[in-house]
Amino acid sequence: MNSDAKILLLYVQGLPESATERPLGELARKLDMKGRSYQQAKKQLVEHGYVHEWRSQGDGGRWLTEQLFSNTPLTRDEAKAVRARLTPNADRLRQAEQPCPPPSTQSPTVGEPTPRPAGGYEPEEEHHVENTPHPPSEPEQQTKAAREQTPAQQVEEEPPPPQLTRAERVLLSLRHSRRELLLGVGEARTLAVEAAKWLERGLSESELRHALLAEPPEAGVRSAFGFLRHRLTHKCPVPPAPAAPPEPPPPPVKPLIVCTGTEDEEEEHLFRPLGDETECADCRRATAYAGWMVDTDTYDFPPDMTWRQRFVAVAKADALRGRTA
Repeated sequence: MNSDAKILLLYVQGLPESATERPLGELARKLDMKGRSYQQAKKQLVEHGYVHEWRSQGDGGRWLTEQLFSNTPLTRDEAKAVRARLTPNADRLRQAEQPCPPPSTQSPTVGEPTPRPAGGYEPEEEHHVENTPHPPSEPEQQTKAAREQTPAQQVEEEPPPPQLTRAERVLLSLRHSRRELLLGVGEARTLAVEAAKWLERGLSESELRHALLAEPPEAGVRSAFGFLRHRLTHKCPVPPAPAAPPEPPPPPVKPLIVCTGTEDEEEEHLFRPLGDETECADCRRATAYAGWMVDTDTYDFPPDMTWRQRFVAVAKADALRGRTA
């Protein structure tokens, strides 16, 4: 299909339910598509199974053209099945499609002459457009789809988040800058989920629009939906890494103090405590070993004890035994 047929297909697919009764020619004129361009686009849509038409004569002798526009290609039989499901008076219209008997004196032709279509256009008031987003399915599924499309059944939907609404608005505005980026309403709502992630990461609507329009491909865009989905998925800015928590300040350095285990020595021994201890590490080990020497009545020392640790241990052990060194 040419670009006009593709654009018309995407435009009609994105229309709300309130616009499904409008003639296809009227919808095409909203895209500035007239004359030969519209006829060529419509012809290709018919050939590919997206548009089906039925002409029938009404009770007053007036001819009616009924159009069915689908989102997926349909055969003639599939289109008739969808038409029968969507049109309440399908039986009467099918009977109207049967060839009428030739006029005679007993049964004169009813009605007045109608104007001939000019330029390949049918009178707008004679068109009846049906737009179905689903292909025909099994009878049970058709019954379920008919129930879902009943106007009396209104489903209350929650309003979309603000970021999703802003993203959808940006996507729909792209066609004003580049016509090949025309999206239907349904397509824009689908892509808005990914586009909203850009806005959540701090980008403005203007920055998002610029990112989607920048660096267009040299060969053009064949599918606006596919192109924008790829760009939104693979070009999304990486969120900044969270700031590392500040390192805790180092513990304050305590001043040097005199070790209380060196009271019997000629020179004072200074050390820097880590907590509330009053003896250095050597003296604390010697104190512990002195208690072991008293309990076991021995003077054996481990090979890794320094001479100072041995001297302090002996002094403390003698003090515990009540003797002087």
